[in-house]
Amino acid sequence: MPLKFYCYLILILLVMTVAAPTHAARKLVAAVLTSDLPRYREAHKAFIRTLAQKGYDQSNIEIITQTPNPDPISWANTIRKFNAIGADIIITYGAPVTLAAMRESDSIPIVFVDVYGPVETGITRSMTVPGGNFTGVSSKVPMVTLIKAAQEVKPIRTLGVLYNSREIGSVVQLKELKRIGAQMGFAVVEMNVSSTTMLDNALSSLLSSRVDWLYLSESTPVSRSFEKIIRRTNESKIPVISHVPDASDKGALVALEINSLEQGQIAGDYAAKILAGKKPAHMAISTPKKIDLIVNLKVAKLLDLHVPIQVLNVATRVLK
Repeated sequence: MPLKFYCYLILILLVMTVAAPTHAARKLVAAVLTSDLPRYREAHKAFIRTLAQKGYDQSNIEIITQTPNPDPISWANTIRKFNAIGADIIITYGAPVTLAAMRESDSIPIVFVDVYGPVETGITRSMTVPGGNFTGVSSKVPMVTLIKAAQEVKPIRTLGVLYNSREIGSVVQLKELKRIGAQMGFAVVEMNVSSTTMLDNALSSLLSSRVDWLYLSESTPVSRSFEKIIRRTNESKIPVISHVPDASDKGALVALEINSLEQGQIAGDYAAKILAGKKPAHMAISTPKKIDLIVNLKVAKLLDLHVPIQVLNVATRVLK
């Protein structure tokens, strides 16, 4: 063949080599936690593992994780940063930061995780067709199941509640307990703990009022001080109920708990579908399938309380 032909062939090959991308553009996944709590970290680890199983790893995605100060300004600023760097999808853990994301970002797909009552918190009007640019995983459990189990162990005349007015999920739980109390005939005494510095006074007030049970809501100050609260309630012989993950292992007598790993796995599956082109508006919000009613018999013995057989029969886990 003539030399001129070979020169043309080499030139074409060089152009094709330069023009062809070495790899597809990596997607940017931006995650933000409402606060630095174990259940959020566990869910996020499961989220990352699930994405990898779906074919999304360091070769084709970059994951940025932020845990800002737990306040509205910090949450909003973090979402604005994600907007500025061009995130392809935003993952939010907890209702407060999810609401901030919805206010600050109306085009980037959002997948929320561990939100107690997406409808009740005002995040969506429909669990089946959320609409907009978001979908996610609810952590709402049947509160009445927890209350009825506690009633069987010790009658509730007055229920103390530690909640955080700055976290909407915690507020929703308080409202549910008030509604159930009105139906079942017990009083609810509430104490707002919006920071850990408020805890001691709030707890002392509730314990001195001789509540029959204490409910620990899903909130950052309460979760961070869970073991401290348990020590104080044990000294006062007042049992604790909660639905915060690992509450039973930390000393709650009766707990109704979701599975944080399941939350992360579902979120990872949703994110993979969205990265592949599916619209979140048409993806139904998932509800917990793995819910455990847990009874801690060691705590019952410490508080001199008897757990009847009917409660043990309905419990999915019993700690002895």
